[in-house]
Amino acid sequence: MKSILSYASSTAGSPLGSTDPIASAIGLLRPHTVVDPGLRATQPWSVRFDAFPHVKIGGVVRGECWLALDGQEPVLLREGDFYLLGNPPSYRMAGTLTAKPQTAEALWETATNGVARIGPEAEEDTYLCGGYFRFDEPNASMLIDILPRLVHVRAADPRSKLLAHVTELLNSEVENNAVGRSLVLDHLAQILFVHVLRAHAEQTDRPTGWLGALNNDGIGAALRALHADVARRWTLQDLAGISRMSRSAFAASFKKQVGTAPLEYLIQWRMSLARDALRRNTRSISELASATGYESESAFSTAFRRITGSSPKQFRDSAHHAVSSGPDQEILARSGAVR
Repeated sequence: MKSILSYASSTAGSPLGSTDPIASAIGLLRPHTVVDPGLRATQPWSVRFDAFPHVKIGGVVRGECWLALDGQEPVLLREGDFYLLGNPPSYRMAGTLTAKPQTAEALWETATNGVARIGPEAEEDTYLCGGYFRFDEPNASMLIDILPRLVHVRAADPRSKLLAHVTELLNSEVENNAVGRSLVLDHLAQILFVHVLRAHAEQTDRPTGWLGALNNDGIGAALRALHADVARRWTLQDLAGISRMSRSAFAASFKKQVGTAPLEYLIQWRMSLARDALRRNTRSISELASATGYESESAFSTAFRRITGSSPKQFRDSAHHAVSSGPDQEILARSGAVR
């Protein structure tokens, strides 16, 4: 039986304007979701995972285990805990740190009915679930760059109860061959992803970048307004007014929290939207210019070239060439497996 459940995301193309920055960002990332088999283990056990350029996610359904990222101190995950790994190096999941690890790839090949086992079934004391998200490479940095190596959501976190319900549904689908399984898995995995991101953003030591800034009443309001109307000719005064701050205070606070100046952030976001639309060929270049707030196609093309290093036409033609080379190559290119 094939052990890894792989399928392209069902996320539909999003409009250029959205009041929900997290939803619009995930829409642009075009996540390709892979749900691993559930892992049921008996002590002692250890599994090694390869480095991964995007996001791994998982939870401890029963028992506890160690998560040991190469070069970092091991972290004990207890029952009900969840984790998210951003661009992780090679790492181990282990019941006992002294146990000799087996590779995850080899272990998944032994899975049956959506479950991989280590040790006798009658003695198992640990049950883990997990998977990963691969994103469209041109826009992946918008999330990867603001995530730490490890987001640890403990069972005591207010969101853990909801996450446990989602995980229960996810595990049920993994072990079930019912009609519509891949669609349900896709949506459940993305729901789990969003809630772990929310939990991370709401932690007291808030993350840097736009994700953490969304929880700031002033900067978050400006970010939502900007995302909702990317075609508007925004000025620093407009955004500062929404945040109820002076221009200088707003500019300083925005850059400190988000990591870039407000209007530069706007340009970067517009170009991310433009790249996505050009790859999918949903709008002409002149329509994109207007939709992203530029008075002329020439002004849009200049900004696009500055950010991406190529003209809109060159970018679109290159994307179409990748598509025309065949559907398999397109999927690989979108997943980041082809450079």
